[in-house]
Amino acid sequence: MATQSLQSKRFRNIGLVTVLAVYFLILVGGIVRSTGSGMGCPDWPKCFGSWVPPTDVSQLPPDYLEVYKQKRIEKNEKLAAYLDKLGFEQLSATIFSHPSQYIESEFNVTKTWIEYLNRLVGVLIGIFIFLTVVFALPYLKRDKTIFYIALGSFVLVGVQGWLGSIVVSTNLLPITVTVHMALALVLVAMLQYAVARAHKEDFAHGLQHSPKVNGLLWVLALVTFGQILLGTQVREEVDMVAYMMQGADRASWVDQLGQSFYIHRSFSIVVLALHLYVAYMLYKLKHSAITKLTHLMLGMVFLEIVFGVVMAYFAIPPFLQPLHLTFAALLFGVQFQLLIIYHYASQKAIKMSVGV
Repeated sequence: MATQSLQSKRFRNIGLVTVLAVYFLILVGGIVRSTGSGMGCPDWPKCFGSWVPPTDVSQLPPDYLEVYKQKRIEKNEKLAAYLDKLGFEQLSATIFSHPSQYIESEFNVTKTWIEYLNRLVGVLIGIFIFLTVVFALPYLKRDKTIFYIALGSFVLVGVQGWLGSIVVSTNLLPITVTVHMALALVLVAMLQYAVARAHKEDFAHGLQHSPKVNGLLWVLALVTFGQILLGTQVREEVDMVAYMMQGADRASWVDQLGQSFYIHRSFSIVVLALHLYVAYMLYKLKHSAITKLTHLMLGMVFLEIVFGVVMAYFAIPPFLQPLHLTFAALLFGVQFQLLIIYHYASQKAIKMSVGV
């Protein structure tokens, strides 16, 4: 029993560290985008052909812009041919119709190292998730689902790494950035569930199960998920406007954004109303853990609204962009944790009612 308790504690600790690391990576990724460092390294997994990036342009060949542009085009041609074979002709054509496809960013030591540090954090997360899988091995005998979720997370990190190479080779093609963000949220949800499932008895306080509350929690999480992806698309539009304006006249950028921005902004009213209603339902449960998480959820929603208003009316301050994204991801994580806790607490109530 002592050994089992130690194994459980070790799995929880590495799982929590990994979840926090993924959120930190989302923050770093936001910093990469807000500083325009996404193409700080024009190749992947190396950076300018080296595992340690250069510190000065003199370390690069005179024609480095053309060299790395050609390498990207060759890689994209192979990707496009593969997509064509799978029947994704439109997506294949999109890769080459994107205006940034044939543009190569000039070397900037600050942007290069920001992107390089982003990649190092990604590698670190890969190591953490590998350890999570190793520490989940004992659950093969007790709860196979936990092990297979941990293993699935490890596979997903590999997919994320591959997708990261596509993001770079396509010069931040919008659809790849959105998918990259979506998979990051799925990864967080998988890890949170695995850790919570391993300690589900901690949440067993006999709540009366309500299909309405359960359904509302799912709707809330899915709505937030969709709002985050829509926000990612708005961020992509901001990047395009910034490129066209060459970084100048920042105060006019919002006026040049497309429909996604106005949908994202207007829908936030619906999102707020939904949060307030769900919070009201959760407070009625009088469950200590759920009440605390509900407080946290409402605080994050408030901050998200403040961040959004400031960005819309004060020329999109660069430092707020990564914070807006990170708090949105954390908000989704809190909602998913609420869903997990409610599930196990109410499942316990169901089992008790039938005498299990």
